[in-house]
Amino acid sequence: MAIRQRIRKMALSKALDKYCRTISVQKRGYLQEFYRINVLKRSSLAEKYMDEITSVDIASYRDARLGTVSERTGRTVSANTVRLELALLSALYNLARIEWGTCTHNPVEHVRKPQASSGRTRRLTSVEERRIRRSLLARNAELAVIFTLAIETAMRQGEILSLRWEHVDLNLGIAHLPMTKNGTARDVPLSFKARQALRESGAALSGPVFSYTSNGFKSAWRVTLAGLGIEDLHFHDLRHEAVSRLFELGTLNVMEVAAISGHKSLNMLKRYTHLRATQLVSKLDVRRRQAQKFAALFVPYPAEFCEENGAVTVHFADLDHLTLPAASREEALFRASTDLLRIQARAACAGKRLPPPGAVQANDTRWILIQPL
Repeated sequence: MAIRQRIRKMALSKALDKYCRTISVQKRGYLQEFYRINVLKRSSLAEKYMDEITSVDIASYRDARLGTVSERTGRTVSANTVRLELALLSALYNLARIEWGTCTHNPVEHVRKPQASSGRTRRLTSVEERRIRRSLLARNAELAVIFTLAIETAMRQGEILSLRWEHVDLNLGIAHLPMTKNGTARDVPLSFKARQALRESGAALSGPVFSYTSNGFKSAWRVTLAGLGIEDLHFHDLRHEAVSRLFELGTLNVMEVAAISGHKSLNMLKRYTHLRATQLVSKLDVRRRQAQKFAALFVPYPAEFCEENGAVTVHFADLDHLTLPAASREEALFRASTDLLRIQARAACAGKRLPPPGAVQANDTRWILIQPL
């Protein structure tokens, strides 16, 4: 004769509190789970007993959340956000069923999850990079260093803000991260620009590198972008940008990039490698290995024709340079090509890296791809 399990009555809100105290608090992503738990506690499910909640209730919650407009962003809640909330709820039910005895099954298990999005592909343009750096520098030099490290090292925001001087070796060019999001330590190589930025911020023997808290930095970042009128750019997009630039160097393989960025899954890393089309133009036209090495230094850049008062100028959006006015488009094009060759040659001799060519709108007659050779 089977013994029927006695259910301990517990409201979902109480169970969420207990999960937060005993499980979430031990996780690296505690703060994110804390926010998700608070969202669940405000739902109509919260006051129901765990054993009385059905898969129909969970499905109704899913649909309601997908139609909710976020007060912070003004946009509907994303499918990924709802997936994470359902995953937390499912983990809670599995634990409660086995260890707490507050339910006999998991109603989340068979409910359809929202389809995962393909992930963000937002790239930072050279113009945006210069404007943001200038604005952050004017606001607080520390903010500009954080911005530079994000682009140069692919470190996450939390990893940058938690850096300590005793873990930074500017002579070796290494920043040691004792604990990362993946739960493991990682040594991050620092580029010349990253080392220079850290030196200029006043290197010390010990203590935190930055004084900003997570909330303080997020607030400064939002205010800066709002003041510049830059939309749809998250700080985490800088990590995407940094990893994409590492691939665009053409000197690192996937495993080496993963060692720098800390990605454990190569599938996850793949979504960060959206190469700009302008970066590939010179590679498609190269036939010999020696020519390829040479062409890598002299890549074409998009430029915009500006005609005013009978004079024509060419403006490189990605470079701080404006050619002298010319009498015709042909003359302006020749001057722009010559100037681009001179700029790239000087950068190559000085060992400097120019900003990568940015994206342009296809079929826009104002724009043309300038060949330096």
